Order: sequence, then C-alpha cells, then structure tokens
Amino acid sequence: MQPFTTLTGLVAPLDRVNVDTDQIIPKQFLKTIKRTGLREGLFLDWRIRRDGTPDPDFFMNQPRYREAVILLTRDNFGCGSSREHAPWALLDQGFRCVIAPSFADIFYNNCFQNGILPVVLKANEVQSLFQDVATTSAYRLTVDLSSQTVKTPQGASYRFDVDPFRKDCLLNGLDAIGLSLRHESTITAYEQTRRAEAPWLFMDRTARG
Repeated sequence: MQPFTTLTGLVAPLDRVNVDTDQIIPKQFLKTIKRTGLREGLFLDWRIRRDGTPDPDFFMNQPRYREAVILLTRDNFGCGSSREHAPWALLDQGFRCVIAPSFADIFYNNCFQNGILPVVLKANEVQSLFQDVATTSAYRLTVDLSSQTVKTPQGASYRFDVDPFRKDCLLNGLDAIGLSLRHESTITAYEQTRRAEAPWLFMDRTARG
C-alpha cells in the first residue's frame, strides 16, 4: 500500500449528503476482485445520463476537476453496504483523500485499509471549502497527516483527528498484510517450533494413510 504523508492537490466538489456505496460504485461492477479498472463505474449513475451521454453538470465531466486527488463532500459519505469496491474505485480514479463532516463507519475503516485518508472537518469548515472551490479555479489544498491539518492557499489551517494506530499505518503504507509481515520472523519461528512438536500436522494426507 502506498504511504500517505503529505498531499497537495486539486479539489473536486461533490455537494451531496448520504452518498451511499451503490452510488459510488454500482452493483454491476462488484463481480471483479481486481482493484483496477473500477474508475469506469465510479459515480456512473450520476456521471452518465440515461441516454448514455455525459452529464456536463457532474464534476467528473468537467475538465477543471479531472486531475483532482482530493474529494470534498457532505455528511454521511459512504453509507449503505460495506463493499470495499467503493474505496477501490475512488483510488483508481486518483483520489487519495476524502474530506467530509462525517462518514459511514465501515467505509471510513475501509479507506484506511486502502491508502485513502478520510478527513472529518467541522460542517462550517467544509462549507467554507465548498465556497472556495466554487469561486477559485484549480483550487488546491495541502493535507498533512503528520500534523493532522488541512491547509488552504489563503493560509487557513483546519485540524482533524485520527486514531494513532491508523495514522501510523497510513504513514508507513501498512495494510493488514503489511502489519502481519512486521512479525514475519516471529511467525516463522512459531511455525518451525510447531512443526517439530507436532510433525503429524504437517504430513501430506496421502502419507497419513
């Protein structure tokens, strides 16, 4: 997993509350277990009209937001089912950070497991950022995980909270597998000891008779 330390980049606005995971990535894209290619389904029902044409009002269809790496949105983002494809699709599109007043718990947890930083700011701070994005071309923010701050071009700084364990994992690029591999030598030593103590557990089934 790619570490997250400091991110400076373009901000895209999604001014909607209660965005559920089926809206982030519709169910027909859940057949794959690959983490790539899911950008094709990201916000599909909002991005593409029923006649198959792009909706020019949706942010992903506007050239000014195509290189965005920070998504700014509203309350309860990522509600609904627990599908991990939702953060996969966001990451495949290039988003490394999502800023909102609140997140659904499972989605929030899944973000950390996939290298995305979900940042919770106060509602008035989020509102101020929406106003800045709307009135400023190529609006950029700097998100610093070490100092737990979001810094604006105007010099404002908003602080956010993050669990110390999750912070350490993101800073070091550690998912569940990476955390396990930190203890690889201990795991290997246990396996060797266990093999010596109970060799029959490691025998081939055909050899057991």
